[in-house]
Amino acid sequence: MSPPAGDPPAGWPAVVAVTLGIFSIVTTEILPIGLLTEIGAGFTVSDGVAGLTMTMPGFLAAVAAPAVTVATARIDRRLMLCALTGLLAVANFLAAAAPFYGLVLVSRVLVGIVIGGFWSIGAGLAERLVAPASAGRATAVIFSAVPLGSVLGVPAGTFIGELAGWRTAFVVMGALTLAVLLLLLLFLPPLPTRRVTRLSVLRGALRGAGTRRALLLTFLVVLAHFGTYTYVTPFLERVTGAGPARITVFLLVYGAAGIAGNFAGGAVVGRHPRAAFGLAAGSIAAGTLLLPVLGHGSVGAVALLILWGVGYGAVPVCSQTWFARADPDAPEVASVLFTASFQATISTGALVGGFVLDRSSPSTVMVLGGITASLMVVSVCSTRPSRARPADGGGRA
Repeated sequence: MSPPAGDPPAGWPAVVAVTLGIFSIVTTEILPIGLLTEIGAGFTVSDGVAGLTMTMPGFLAAVAAPAVTVATARIDRRLMLCALTGLLAVANFLAAAAPFYGLVLVSRVLVGIVIGGFWSIGAGLAERLVAPASAGRATAVIFSAVPLGSVLGVPAGTFIGELAGWRTAFVVMGALTLAVLLLLLLFLPPLPTRRVTRLSVLRGALRGAGTRRALLLTFLVVLAHFGTYTYVTPFLERVTGAGPARITVFLLVYGAAGIAGNFAGGAVVGRHPRAAFGLAAGSIAAGTLLLPVLGHGSVGAVALLILWGVGYGAVPVCSQTWFARADPDAPEVASVLFTASFQATISTGALVGGFVLDRSSPSTVMVLGGITASLMVVSVCSTRPSRARPADGGGRA
């Protein structure tokens, strides 16, 4: 992440600070996936009910993305990012100290507000932090926090939970978030608003055919992924027969595959957006449909998790590209719509998956998710993206 020659000296430290902010948000958001059974056991609730820790942030983020962006349109962006990072630290410590499950859900509401606000405000900041020639690279660095958070967040949370309990995992995240807040305060320059995003502009974008296509495809593939991945730990425990240590390794391998998928998707989607999105969804469909058949042993489970991870790693950059092509002249609007739709569908997937899990089995959850991903493949093959040039940068969740 060393700054290329010619960039403003203070620019790249600010980029790194924003990257770490995204990393802490992504890690906090998905942290409960690896701790789901422990959280449920700690409060004597089912795995499906414990899955609400994944449902709450997404729904709130979907609302917060347009609401926070519009309501704070005239406030310095540095101040907003620092305030949202502080709120994330509070949410982590609140979850760690919660004496009853309802307070854990309150903490996840705060996480949702942070996700929606930080993403919508921070997604387009790279061009303001470095020289114009390096804006694309800076954007890629910022968005690399997403697969890194996915790689480290769930396995690290699972490992810490195994050693010291799930509450300790949230304490560690709270401490990390405070360190990120300090970096933002030190390195981010003043960032007064340049353009005001209004609700009328958002409503106008939603009437576009390209935006509606992006919404449909994103809904189907994210529903398929989070309806299943939220409950991958119960599947690995009950069907594969893996213990906590092996599950940590499995999820780490999955996350590494996600990094590869993210960069592969980013390299292909600009030239072949339909093929890239279709292959990503097809990999998720194959992985989830085959897990109940081939996932009874470690070798089969790991192989399918790799296939699944590569597929999902490409999903955010593909989805972002479709939204950006639909409205290339309004990047902040595209960012808000991407964030809102992605997060709402994360919650919907986790909620539906939990409902199915409590009434059937982890294998049924996988099969239904695979069918949904297959529907997305059919949908993307029957439509075409807009021809506008996609925005530069990587993917995010």
